[in-house]
Amino acid sequence: MKVVFGFLLLIFVVDPSKEAGRIIGGQDAYAGQFSFAAAIYTTTQNSRFFCGGSLIGPEWILTAGQCVNGAISFTIHLGSNVLEGNDPNRLILASSDYVLHPEFDPNTLVNDVGLIKLRMAISYTEYIQKVFMAYGDLNDYTNLVALGWGQTSDSVAALSNELQYVSVVAVSNAECRVVYGNQISDQMVCVAGAYNEGTCTGDSGSPLVHYDSVSKSIRHVGISTFISGNGCESLDPSGYTRTYSYKSWITNVTGIIT
Repeated sequence: MKVVFGFLLLIFVVDPSKEAGRIIGGQDAYAGQFSFAAAIYTTTQNSRFFCGGSLIGPEWILTAGQCVNGAISFTIHLGSNVLEGNDPNRLILASSDYVLHPEFDPNTLVNDVGLIKLRMAISYTEYIQKVFMAYGDLNDYTNLVALGWGQTSDSVAALSNELQYVSVVAVSNAECRVVYGNQISDQMVCVAGAYNEGTCTGDSGSPLVHYDSVSKSIRHVGISTFISGNGCESLDPSGYTRTYSYKSWITNVTGIIT
């Protein structure tokens, strides 16, 4: 059995200017392509680390439970694909208000869902838009897109300055349990790329999305939760928390219905 672990990235080891690479096997997103993507800097009593997230309404960011657990404050960037450098489309916000799923388990990463509430509602722009949540459970072998600013190799502890995205496919939970065992719950989903494409350290909380050809919209279907103990560049699948499994809870907390 492979070991699963969470993958927050501590800020003191990060220098985005040193790494212009990609989410494992991915490519640069263009401006406005994923206008819901949020870069989150979380401060706790003992550390400061980076996560991804998604704007789901004018006051709410959806991310992983591990990204808000024990938080004191957040600095959130919206509207820009780059972490460093000038960008007139970037909106920087601060918050200390969050809701952690009441049954989140930091040891198993079950129920790895968190919500950050902004201090005031924002206005949407061409580069800042909400993402719609999944309207049904995710089918096996669906073509999906993973995105984030996480590490691009196991050997370089640095975020990508550019938002990256990569095509992946949802594998069945039965297949995923062959790799990870019964720690894979029904509320999780694993994804795999053509070779070793997937998420890495620093991608925790980042979205997994599906393009809905019927509604012509992007749907948020997963929250980046874990990678293999064998490393990002192994052939093991990446793990996500299924958005649809928590849609009712998210709606109850936020009032958002999509």
